[in-house]
Amino acid sequence: MNLDLTGKRALVCGSTQGIGKATAIELALLGANVTLLARNEEKLRLVLEELPIQKGQEHDLLIADFTDPTLLKSIIENYTTKNSVDILINNTGGPAGGQAIDAATEEFINAFNMHLICNQILVQAIVPGMKKNQFGRIINIISTSVKTPLKGLGVSNTIRGAVASWAKTLALELGPFGITVNNVLPGFTMTGRLEFLINSIAEKEGKSTEAVKNEMVSTIPAGRIADATEVAAAIAFLASPAASYINGINVPVDGGKTPSL
Repeated sequence: MNLDLTGKRALVCGSTQGIGKATAIELALLGANVTLLARNEEKLRLVLEELPIQKGQEHDLLIADFTDPTLLKSIIENYTTKNSVDILINNTGGPAGGQAIDAATEEFINAFNMHLICNQILVQAIVPGMKKNQFGRIINIISTSVKTPLKGLGVSNTIRGAVASWAKTLALELGPFGITVNNVLPGFTMTGRLEFLINSIAEKEGKSTEAVKNEMVSTIPAGRIADATEVAAAIAFLASPAASYINGINVPVDGGKTPSL
């Protein structure tokens, strides 16, 4: 099986922590040159120092905030005038919780800009190089909510579904150029976001964090919460030459929790 990414350039968004960071490390281990992208320069530089470096590898970083799509567009367009990106990992923090009926219209607009518009900006800047090289991997880290909406995540459910449909459309359009577009759907994964969610539920319901965590685990057939590296492994496979005929799919990495096919 060919998992070798030597000579490929991977742009990993949201790569200062959690799944994004784990993915950046995994891609570097497979030989890719990794470009980290996030808004916090200090954290980016710390992760940059952690990335494995093999012979000939060069890693770098870009500083951008997905709340400012215009600035992101300027940064990525400038970057792609000198660099070709072979692998794009679209990843950013999810919208705040709450019921859809209670959400202000601005919450939907802001989430749409951060998740779909920013993804579109990155893809439009990067795809010309992918077409030229006849190789490309676009992988969106979204949510199992695209299969089954999650209670209390009204805005997120809505926007994640939009991203999934956008990705499927792109898969049809870009497939002839050797470019695949797939979505990875993490289940409960031990990240800062999940820890925040556990603490919030515990405080709201007057329970211990351990009790809340145990309730989550009880819904997972695998009987445990995932580590970010396990999600990163699935992402890295989809980024590899071995996954060249996998295109336009949603891949749950959730220990079997999602109740749909």
